[in-house]
Amino acid sequence: MNPLDQTVLQQLFTHARTHSNWQDRGIAADTLRQLYQLTAMGPTSMNAQPGRFVFLTTPAAKQQLLPALAEGNRDKTLAAPVTVIVAHDPAFYRHLPELFPHMEGVDKMFADNEELAQSTAFRNGTLQGAWLIMAARALGLDCGPMSGFDNGKTDEIFFTENGWKSNFWSTSATAIRKNSTPEASGWSLKRPACCCRTAPQTSGNKKCRCSHDQKCPLELLVQNIFDPI
Repeated sequence: MNPLDQTVLQQLFTHARTHSNWQDRGIAADTLRQLYQLTAMGPTSMNAQPGRFVFLTTPAAKQQLLPALAEGNRDKTLAAPVTVIVAHDPAFYRHLPELFPHMEGVDKMFADNEELAQSTAFRNGTLQGAWLIMAARALGLDCGPMSGFDNGKTDEIFFTENGWKSNFWSTSATAIRKNSTPEASGWSLKRPACCCRTAPQTSGNKKCRCSHDQKCPLELLVQNIFDPI
């Protein structure tokens, strides 16, 4: 592995800034999918992958946030082309037999210890939020991570059915013009990555590098959560 050149380091770190003001330009749905796919490749402990991300891209979707927003954050959140709710799944361990197959009974270890499960989900979900920001910068997107909102209200609005817990939000923008596709309405990316990360191609199928011989479950499930307006 070779060091990155100075231009890349500047884009990711030294020249990158937290943004609060945005141009009226959207982000293509394909770019958001790529953003998630890169984020999912970032390491987490035991490949737990508890992070869950809700991408809000329309005014109607972002209006849902208003009851949870602090007054000073309302205008910039509504003006941002995309607002991402960075959350985590407290029951992430249900996927561990698939994501971390090297340890038998790994899911039971967390199922029997709620405190361990909660702290692991929060810690690694926060880490994945950081990976999200770095992946966004790598794709040429500006980000504005923020708190200044009510977590409880956010969870009531968005996560009553699935039990996820919000952590923080990040607004984002790019110079790419908005892609007018139905998927760009506001959707949830909720499938964790596979343990195999980058699997080799075998007879046209992705195979896991892990000991279990099966098709790689690394996939992106996109679920519309708001009707486009």
